[in-house]
Amino acid sequence: MSTFIRGTAILMIAVFMTKLLGFVYRIQFMRVAGEEAVGIYMTAFPAFIFFLSLVQLGVPIAVAKVIAELKAKGDSARLPAVMKTATVITIVTAIIFIPLSVLFVPFLSETLLGNAATSTALYVGIAIIPIAAVGGLIRGYFQGIVRIEETAWSQIIEQLFRIILITMLLPVLLVPDNSAMNAAYAMGITLLAEGLSAVYLYFKYHQHKRKEGKTSVSKERFPMEPILSIALPSSGSRLFGTFTWFLEPIIFLRALSLAGVGAVAATSLYGIISGVLIPLLLFPAFIPYALSVVLVPAVSGAVATSNKKKLQERIQLALRLSALTGAFAAAVFYIHGQDLAEKLFKISEGGSYMSLLAPVFFFYYIQSPLYSILQATGDAKAGMMNSVYGGIAKLGVMFILASQAGLQVTGAVLAIGFGVLVTSFLHIATLRKNKAAGAGFTMFALPYVSFIMTAVIRPIFIPINQFGLLTECLITTLFLLVILILFGQVKKNDILMLRRLVKAY
Repeated sequence: MSTFIRGTAILMIAVFMTKLLGFVYRIQFMRVAGEEAVGIYMTAFPAFIFFLSLVQLGVPIAVAKVIAELKAKGDSARLPAVMKTATVITIVTAIIFIPLSVLFVPFLSETLLGNAATSTALYVGIAIIPIAAVGGLIRGYFQGIVRIEETAWSQIIEQLFRIILITMLLPVLLVPDNSAMNAAYAMGITLLAEGLSAVYLYFKYHQHKRKEGKTSVSKERFPMEPILSIALPSSGSRLFGTFTWFLEPIIFLRALSLAGVGAVAATSLYGIISGVLIPLLLFPAFIPYALSVVLVPAVSGAVATSNKKKLQERIQLALRLSALTGAFAAAVFYIHGQDLAEKLFKISEGGSYMSLLAPVFFFYYIQSPLYSILQATGDAKAGMMNSVYGGIAKLGVMFILASQAGLQVTGAVLAIGFGVLVTSFLHIATLRKNKAAGAGFTMFALPYVSFIMTAVIRPIFIPINQFGLLTECLITTLFLLVILILFGQVKKNDILMLRRLVKAY
């Protein structure tokens, strides 16, 4: 168990640093550029990610798997050949999909999104794709040889550079009353930061190759078939996920236009929801994310050795920690979310939706560990289909509710929450079928009840807004902690586990 905990802690720190810097960037971006420019940027960003997924086509994942297998067999001489073949595949996909993406932009911005102001940002986003694709291949290489330091540092360097540029360069470039150009400049800053990250990864890749030595390098060409046989199936779920995200702003804006909301107002509101509220809600998610990454090999090992006790111990630890994280996040964001959003990001509207999203996003915190457990226990296909059903449900409900004049943005927010609930409950139902896992609804029930009790009792004993915002959040956290201890959800073993972890370092 100690190896599992230490691996989780290392990854948790790396993810925390990346998310913290990304969070600072979003705060600064909103303050410098304003709500409309952020809305245009966030409306264009899902399309950029979808176009990038088409070019990558799952090749980085395949590179990581193929290189890991070759490394395990002691066949490191073929690693450069794998990278050359993967690069050729990526160049071919880029030649096909990048021109198609450029041709698609006018129809996407003017017809589907109904806001021509997004086109400039979209064109700049497409220019990032070749750089991001190269960075993805090298990240796959480092994942394959089990080195997370390079990937973690590249992300930290990227976020630091973005913060510096958004703080020092963007204010100089800002054009008054031209949010479209300001959003394009922000996308250009993303391009520069991505470029610096790719340069760092390229340097570390060549440095690692020199350390490995040139004498053992094989001149044999690595075939495309093994890479494509992994890349194409694995790209299916990623493509669907990015495609649903690509559709989200389209459906959001079209539905609001039917409800009578103008394109500029709808774009600004989408920017606030996707660029402020959801990132704020997901900020503490680095804990379940780290658990989900480490869970796959940890649970797979327990399954392979038929060690039912270890399997259940690891699953229950990961899900319980994720549920506790979700309870603390839900309590703080339900009571103080609007104040946090308005004071950190200086937004003028939309902060009130935090009280709608916070109770639902408790279940988002358990979603990624649940999916990783399903992957490790042989239910990856069921997990993928659960995500598909959740994505379809979110988009369908969003169009129906957001297009209603009486609901508008509230309907879209409810739809986002509905999608989270559908996916999470389907994951739980699928895992419950596996008797060996020993997981059910009960380990989530008491943390959620504790959150509800905190939301009700906290304002009664100590009225809200009596102290500073940080003190208010701390008081709410302590209220929840006491309730969790009374319910036996925070145990002495948790403290002992933390003590062992500290001693290990």
